[in-house]
Amino acid sequence: MTPSGISRRGALRMFGIGVLGAAGAGALGACAPSGAGSPSNGGDPKSKNFDFTSWSLNEEAAKPSIEKIIAAWEKAEKSKIRAVSYPYNEYLSQLTLKLGGGETTGAVHLDIAWLAAMAQMGKLADLGPVAGQGGYTDVALNSGVYDGKQYGLPWNTGSIGVIANSQLLEKAGIKEHPATVEEFEAALRELKGLGGGVVPYAAATKVAQLKDIFPWMQTFGCKLLDGGKVTIGDDASVDAVTWYKKLHDEKLIAADVDRFDARALFGQGKAAFYDDAIIGKGVTSAQSADKTLADAMQPMERPVLRAGDTPQALLWGGVIAIVKGKGQDAATEFALHTTTDRATTSEYFAARALPPSTTAGLAAPEVVKDTFTTEWTRKITRTATGSPFWQFAQNAQIEEAVAKQVQAVLVGRTKPKDAMRQAGEEAAALIKR
Repeated sequence: MTPSGISRRGALRMFGIGVLGAAGAGALGACAPSGAGSPSNGGDPKSKNFDFTSWSLNEEAAKPSIEKIIAAWEKAEKSKIRAVSYPYNEYLSQLTLKLGGGETTGAVHLDIAWLAAMAQMGKLADLGPVAGQGGYTDVALNSGVYDGKQYGLPWNTGSIGVIANSQLLEKAGIKEHPATVEEFEAALRELKGLGGGVVPYAAATKVAQLKDIFPWMQTFGCKLLDGGKVTIGDDASVDAVTWYKKLHDEKLIAADVDRFDARALFGQGKAAFYDDAIIGKGVTSAQSADKTLADAMQPMERPVLRAGDTPQALLWGGVIAIVKGKGQDAATEFALHTTTDRATTSEYFAARALPPSTTAGLAAPEVVKDTFTTEWTRKITRTATGSPFWQFAQNAQIEEAVAKQVQAVLVGRTKPKDAMRQAGEEAAALIKR
């Protein structure tokens, strides 16, 4: 796919929404808290009034914090911001329809995995001229770049990595986090020896979450995509899946585990390692009856194949993009303020534990005293990268195609080499659509 604009018809096809689906989506939009009847985005860029669209405004835990930011901005700038929200699971399709129809203005909160698809629609402003003013970390700034342009100002930047339970590691006599794949495998065997139903590593084994295999493929040396060519199917990807199968067969990982299962196992003290986003500490510890669990949760660098290799992790977080047209200038200033003003980012961190994206924000006392966040940023986010497949509208289908082949290997229906060749061919076909 070229980075050219995506038509509204293309956007509908992208998310599998046909004519009837589009009507349904429009109806959903009309029922959304706001957003229906929005003015065209072809208005005055200098208008002080604009929309701010965010799925978080639809979430009870997040809404008060964001409304506070909006209210403070309106008062200081004598502006009027209309809050627009859609549920997260409907957000991308709803936003695509509204943006394609010229019904969205101002600032738009985007998951970084969606940025490429939104940028390809040709409706977002280039924020390169203002991004340099923010003091963002390099990894955060890169999370808002697509095709060489800065389409998003990073709001919160984290990653998906490995969380360890120090209590279980101590019981197994493991004094340090394993640094290499070999050490990790040895640690898993020690943990299995604890008995009591302990799953050493609650790795994803259900299709819904088996995209977690990608960082392990990269750990073994697979680039996933190289110069536009899908490399899944190479020796490194086969080695990674063969290793994963070995962990499965030796019951060092368990069958039928997704993120929710992994959190439950970890929360019950039945798993020593699992993969999650940085928010995993809060989510998992809140669900656990063990009130000491939070103190035992530690971020861990993903083990590398050879000492000196770069630990792999998937970038995770959100950016604020700006729609060209009405309110563009004021919305840009609002996005810059929201993502960089230290008092604002510190207060937002205190409320939601989402790491700021600026060097100053990360150095704020409120953030520094949170050891889990600072350690996570230093150990995991520092080397995290986005998926090379995010640039394709068919990203979700690619992830599913690979996941199904990996699962087929785990249950013994096919061999790793055959499965990865098939996965690579399917991914290659999808990116050519």
